[in-house]
Amino acid sequence: MWRLQVVVCTLWVLLSTSFCAESKARSCGEVRQAYHAKGFSLVGVPHQEISGEHLHICPQGYTCCTSDMEDKLNQQSKLDFEKLVEESSRDMRVTFVASHKKFDEFFLELLDNSERSLSSMFSRTFGKLYVRNSEVFQDLFIELKRYYTGGNVNLEEMLNDFWTRLLERMFQLFNSQYHFTDDYLECVSKYSDQLKPFGDVPRKLKAQVTRALIAARTFVQGLMVGREVANRVAKVNVAAACVRALTKMLYCPYCRSMPGLKPCQNYCQNVMRGCLANQADLDLEWNTFTDAMLLVAERLQGPFHIDAVIEPIDLKISEAIMIMQDNNKILSAKFFQSCGPPKLSSIGRSARGISDVFSARFRPHPPEEKPTRVTETSLDRLVIDIKEKLKVSKRFWSNLPDDICADGKLTESDEEQCWNSHTKARYFPEVVKEGLTNQVNNPEVNLDITRPDTLIRQQIMALRVMTNKLKNAYNGNDIYFQDSSDEGSSSGSGSGCTEGCTTEAVLVGSEAPVMVADRSDVHTAAAGKTLSHGPSQLLLLTTLIASFGTMQPGWR
Repeated sequence: MWRLQVVVCTLWVLLSTSFCAESKARSCGEVRQAYHAKGFSLVGVPHQEISGEHLHICPQGYTCCTSDMEDKLNQQSKLDFEKLVEESSRDMRVTFVASHKKFDEFFLELLDNSERSLSSMFSRTFGKLYVRNSEVFQDLFIELKRYYTGGNVNLEEMLNDFWTRLLERMFQLFNSQYHFTDDYLECVSKYSDQLKPFGDVPRKLKAQVTRALIAARTFVQGLMVGREVANRVAKVNVAAACVRALTKMLYCPYCRSMPGLKPCQNYCQNVMRGCLANQADLDLEWNTFTDAMLLVAERLQGPFHIDAVIEPIDLKISEAIMIMQDNNKILSAKFFQSCGPPKLSSIGRSARGISDVFSARFRPHPPEEKPTRVTETSLDRLVIDIKEKLKVSKRFWSNLPDDICADGKLTESDEEQCWNSHTKARYFPEVVKEGLTNQVNNPEVNLDITRPDTLIRQQIMALRVMTNKLKNAYNGNDIYFQDSSDEGSSSGSGSGCTEGCTTEAVLVGSEAPVMVADRSDVHTAAAGKTLSHGPSQLLLLTTLIASFGTMQPGWR
């Protein structure tokens, strides 16, 4: 009898075990539907749960995932993460792209309009005399544009050269009865600093133009660097440990027959802070760069307001010419005394008629003739808009994990009804801080904190270089110009440069294309690499020799 009871009990245990096993083998219908929605084939996908000893990432136990499914979901998690970062950073990246385009177009059109205004004004006043010698003024604007667009132009020397050429032309015009050799004209130029034939206009205009152009060009360079750094950092380098953690967070609920279950918010934050640890390390330099951009933006609205400097440049040059005209007799006598008596022209040209040309004073355009303002949007409005957007972009990279894990976006707000990496329950581990070094205690992502991402380090250096330029531009200095009289100084007198002066020399990536006129779609040069003829370094520094052609002969 006892043996019969043992047999009955044994059979009952076996039947009970079999019944329990069958009760655990749930349907995989929802998983199949969700898996297929991701674009995967349903071939080989179980209809009911199977034993999960084959799984390497997801919890082993009854599962709806085969090894092949886990591999495909592992690959999909990487793609999903890249898309999440790209979408989360899109608005910020678009801000830099659009703002760079607007400011660049504004400044270039401002220079074009100023040149047209001067040409129109001088043509009416001088007629053919201006047309015959217009290259003096055309060259001025060519060099201003070349400086702004990144050419190797020493702005201060270029402006000095312009006033020298103008002095030689005007001096010959006011004394057309004489013949002047090149040596004589060189002597006249030599005494120009002492006699100041144009009054204080050249000094004031040089100070205003250099400060305004340095600020404008450096600000546009900053927008370009911000654009390129953001674009490069947004293309994340996903480490294997990160992909594993992402798969566990995003797709292991599939394998546990809970495809609609979202991860707990704290869990998501740990995963994202691990995966974006290197990006968070960019944040300090990014914030410093943003602050420097805001400083220069203030300058664009204030004392370095390029609109107020470049637009009336024709009136300032005309004022200088009038000063020389009013003091012509006294000035000519002093030049003759310093350089010797000139020889009469063998052609016997008379000064008759020339004074009549200059009798009409330069005057501002009447309101109805004033050139159309540069663009529909004023510089002040552009600056106000970009300042607000720059402020929003601060702490972007350190906040990115939390932005991605925001409620309703990727995670479940109910802390008891979310995926905690194993099942539907509360997630208990603490959320680690941002940055690579803090990931040593991250329970979800196993990173080697001794090996920072190389590309991110390059972007940090690019931002540091650009920030240094912005801070100097705020003070009216172009840091890459070194005055030959200032041994060891790198700030010089605030104009010109020795390394190209535009963002193509701020190296931020893996390639180094040369930037020219179209700066809206070309990437900045790459960090740590060489240009076609230079050594490998963060910045390509070349020596600038600003020179101009042989002085033109006198007005004829």
